[in-house]
Amino acid sequence: MSVLARGGLGPLCAAARAVIPCLWRGKYFSSGREPAETQVTPMLRHLIYKIKATGPITVAEYMKEVLTNPAKVFSQLGSVLKNCDISIHLVEVSRKLSEIQALTLTEEKIPLERNAGSPVYMKGVTKSGIPISWYRDLHDVPKGHSFYLAHEFFDVLPVHKFQKTPQGWREVFIDIDPQVSDKLRFVLAPCVTPAEVFIQRDEMRDHVEVCPEAGIIVQELSQRIALTGGAALIADYGHDGTKTDTFRGFCGHKLHDVLTAPGTADLTADVDFSYLRRMAEGQVASLGPIKQQMFLKNMGIDVRLKVLLDKSDEPARQQLLQGYDMLMNPKKMGERFNFFALLPHQRLHGRSHPMNACQSKPSVSPVAGFGELAWR
Repeated sequence: MSVLARGGLGPLCAAARAVIPCLWRGKYFSSGREPAETQVTPMLRHLIYKIKATGPITVAEYMKEVLTNPAKVFSQLGSVLKNCDISIHLVEVSRKLSEIQALTLTEEKIPLERNAGSPVYMKGVTKSGIPISWYRDLHDVPKGHSFYLAHEFFDVLPVHKFQKTPQGWREVFIDIDPQVSDKLRFVLAPCVTPAEVFIQRDEMRDHVEVCPEAGIIVQELSQRIALTGGAALIADYGHDGTKTDTFRGFCGHKLHDVLTAPGTADLTADVDFSYLRRMAEGQVASLGPIKQQMFLKNMGIDVRLKVLLDKSDEPARQQLLQGYDMLMNPKKMGERFNFFALLPHQRLHGRSHPMNACQSKPSVSPVAGFGELAWR
């Protein structure tokens, strides 16, 4: 089993930057709540020095710097899995987060193996006895029949932002505000930049966000699944090619201006599932995106809730109902979170299933979560 926790950021995003000695036009985009005053953080000083030295940076570079720059249920399955040849592989570029993961998942009595210079930079054993390893890049994870889980993984990968202008598409960069020396602002590139190649020719929106890193990862996942089997389940905030400006920051679970006090807030951009679908075409089949409310309903959450309520006292019942409302309410998480799956073509087309005597086509089993739950 492979779990994508955070993505390794390759050189592609950095290569897309071009320092162009032309006039940069300031452009305002909504980036969260406006702050009362500017907080000068070490990350802000680092970014200002970087911009002064090399010129405005892309939104993708900004996200990469802020999120990764260093200046700044298996226990229940133990009895089932202990005799299986199974291991867990986490892709995590943040050393701090990997330590938190290890503290939560691993057995305290078995010391962790650490090797900072190795692709497998940390190894351990889970509390249920399953080997677990940490990597910085998906490419380093061993290939084989795997089930990949990507939970809130793609929404933190760096995006390039583009605005349609009378002169064509122009990429959004980040520059120093000429009016305030320790403040950042969005600007439009004066001419075409290399990352524009990722925009679809028939794009109808006037503002788009593209994530080349997400495309590379989905293509890698697709190649692995097509070659060795398995599947991938992606759960994230996103849309099906309909939204425009989704780049935002959160600090303490509240909206935060993305250009203010960089390094103190989480940065995110909604996943464009239509882009992921295009990247997987021809190699594997895809399902979704489907809203969390429908996915969990298809997985039997209502039946599970009833079983738990029947066995719980009143305080626990209230807690269960509140949790259910948070997950299923369309105004809360029910329609904000999406599920998207990648699986071998034969899994959908039924080539691996026997044909019934009265059928002209092979019978196809439903894919859990993506079809209505039926009881027999």
